[in-house]
Amino acid sequence: MKAAVNETYGPPSVIKIKGVKKPTPRPNEILVEVHYSSVNRTDVGFLRAKPFVTRFFTGIIKPKYLTLGCEYSGIVKDLGKDVKKFKLGDRVFGFDDSNFGGYAEYKIVNENQMVETIPSNTTLEQAAVALEGAHYALFYIYKVPESKKTRVFVNGATGAIGSAGVQILKALGYYVEASSTTKDIGKVKKLGADKVIDWEKQDITRVASKCDVYFDAVGKSSFKQAKKILNPHGIYMSSELGPYGQNPLLALFNVVQRLFTKRNVYFPIPKTRLKEATIIKQYLANGTFIPLVDRTYSLVDIQKAFQYVESGKKVGNVVIKVKK
Repeated sequence: MKAAVNETYGPPSVIKIKGVKKPTPRPNEILVEVHYSSVNRTDVGFLRAKPFVTRFFTGIIKPKYLTLGCEYSGIVKDLGKDVKKFKLGDRVFGFDDSNFGGYAEYKIVNENQMVETIPSNTTLEQAAVALEGAHYALFYIYKVPESKKTRVFVNGATGAIGSAGVQILKALGYYVEASSTTKDIGKVKKLGADKVIDWEKQDITRVASKCDVYFDAVGKSSFKQAKKILNPHGIYMSSELGPYGQNPLLALFNVVQRLFTKRNVYFPIPKTRLKEATIIKQYLANGTFIPLVDRTYSLVDIQKAFQYVESGKKVGNVVIKVKK
């Protein structure tokens, strides 16, 4: 079978299309014929091994996993003898940041991993980008106070995490304000945001309403900036480490810093669990979450896909079409 392989860490140019051995499922595994995958910030980080700490999981000197691709969708083509959850021909989608493998024509998946069947109203292309951003967003949304009066500001609503976050927050009944570039304001409004701020033309800290939760889905703000629009006892969360890696430290010493600011900093650590795949499947099925797709590349053009994601210009998700 064909796969996009990177035998070393580095820029997108190190990725090559090669022939590799087709895997065979063990008793509790399924063989998925991969139709679509994605390129996101997670994949870029693993390709370049940045931050360096990622090497402790993927190989100090060179990658242990030669085929990246955390997200995937496809068709079940073979079953291990003990598999009970799936049957041949099932349309499935999943997220796997332990073994990767989305950039190959076939992928082995343990039936108890983060994998689910695809709702009938969702295409294989949409399903392929339904889990990475949305499941990250869920772990932040879990920290949002369960009150219809809670007001949430989402910084970076056009990314994979932000676009999913806005839709899920609205599905839960929250008031949501969000930031966007000038050209994408219409897209963010369609996601359901109650108010959209053009950060290219306006100072968010001056025009945004006071909020109870500041959720930075792109990691381009700071707690210091967020405090200007956060209500007392409000919550600041970011998907990135922040300037000088301060966000995890602020969260760690939350009790102490709350004495001075009366505000909270949380830094949730997303987990790769079946539970979140099942929740997201339900949002897909009832139409309250539709993944935002920027563009689609064929597997042979995967270098271009990585270059585009690294440019910082993507809106929502970038899809890789694996099956011709």
